[in-house]
Amino acid sequence: FDFTQPTLSHHMKVLEDKGLVIVSKKSKWHYYSLNPDTTALIINGLTRTLSNTDNCMCKDANQKR
Repeated sequence: FDFTQPTLSHHMKVLEDKGLVIVSKKSKWHYYSLNPDTTALIINGLTRTLSNTDNCMCKDANQKR
């Protein structure tokens, strides 16, 4: 990757603050993993949004054409 370690640390901190990743610290190392609760919410929300044809934004856009 073409970015510095401090830049990576900053972005990982943002993801941690938003609840997307969980951090476990061992000595001087930080281990990151996806937060399964937040990941499930995102996947479920996207699935509902993309599979619900009754409320699909694209349906309204196609009718206006």
